[in-house]
Amino acid sequence: ERSLLPAPPAAYYFFIEQLSVASLPPYSKLVFLTTAMMPLFRFLIGIALVSTSSLVSNVAVVEASNFSKAHAHTGKVEPFSPGDPKIKLDGKATSILKAGKPYQTQVQSGDGGRGLVIQDVDAPTHVVWDRILDFDNYGSMVPKCFESKNYKIIDHKPTKANNFLEKEIFTRMKVGFPMLKLEYFVRHFVYIQHHKALTWTLDYTKESDFDDSCGYWYIAPHPDNPEEKTRLYYSVGVSMFDWVPKFVVDFMSSKALTDATAWVKKFSEIEWAKEVAKGGTSRSSSAGAQVKNKGPLFALPFFGNKKKQEEEERLAREAAEKAAMEAQAALEEKKKLFVVRAGFRRYLLVSLVVVLAAYNINTIFAGGFLKEKSA
Repeated sequence: ERSLLPAPPAAYYFFIEQLSVASLPPYSKLVFLTTAMMPLFRFLIGIALVSTSSLVSNVAVVEASNFSKAHAHTGKVEPFSPGDPKIKLDGKATSILKAGKPYQTQVQSGDGGRGLVIQDVDAPTHVVWDRILDFDNYGSMVPKCFESKNYKIIDHKPTKANNFLEKEIFTRMKVGFPMLKLEYFVRHFVYIQHHKALTWTLDYTKESDFDDSCGYWYIAPHPDNPEEKTRLYYSVGVSMFDWVPKFVVDFMSSKALTDATAWVKKFSEIEWAKEVAKGGTSRSSSAGAQVKNKGPLFALPFFGNKKKQEEEERLAREAAEKAAMEAQAALEEKKKLFVVRAGFRRYLLVSLVVVLAAYNINTIFAGGFLKEKSA
């Protein structure tokens, strides 16, 4: 009899109504109906689990990143070196760039290659650097970026020993899609004065939702108009965890290349147009001047001005780090509360499905019993 049961769950009602259950004792009827309804049980519970899968997945992603916990490793993707990528552009590449479009190519990296995008920008290099270094405002400029905030800045004296490193900027970012947001912590290395470049890796002292990420910007004056145009180069290497959906991996590894240069071009040209409209063509800038500023030319250290300035900068950095840690702690508390709520909702939905299924079985059984009694 069990082998004759139709597969679609909706057909069980028709099949049971056609059974002649008058000859079966009550206990046998209960066993038969329970066995017959097991596929329906599994079907309904499956619907409940699928309906909450996006919620559960989101909880898993939220729980992955951790400001207070170190990453699982200290680097898998080979980091970039600052400096000129030395890409030779043929006639086709030059035509693409003159049309305002990005040109994609490959650069050698170890045993393989990495994708690299080149883009011409109708704005000077200092304006372009302003946009790239404005990490706190990435949320309003960068596609698929929801949040971005610096939590630590370390200034360095550029020397040959540190490869002329000027500054390290640590930034917390959140990117992705409305139903799937990935949080990660980035350590930027600024080499503008000597190498005209910026590189980055993950901050491996924090746990990120990316398995690994490294990247590279190289900003050079345009060969045809170095005073008012820029040629920028961008590349990125990303390693994602297995639980991240494929469409997210594809976006981060391919489409993100052209999207990155597109937003820099757009907002750099907007800012440069504003400067031109105001009649200002000075090559000083907020971010660029901050990097290049070395203090007053005739400042005398024995007056204590330099020491006082360094102390103020140190206190400001400590205050910023403390505020970032407090904000992260508050976010962790919200995450824990969200997990509890999500778990409760899931069990509530599954329980509701089980109760409804039990009610349906009871209705069918009661209907059969009344039919038998009336017969």
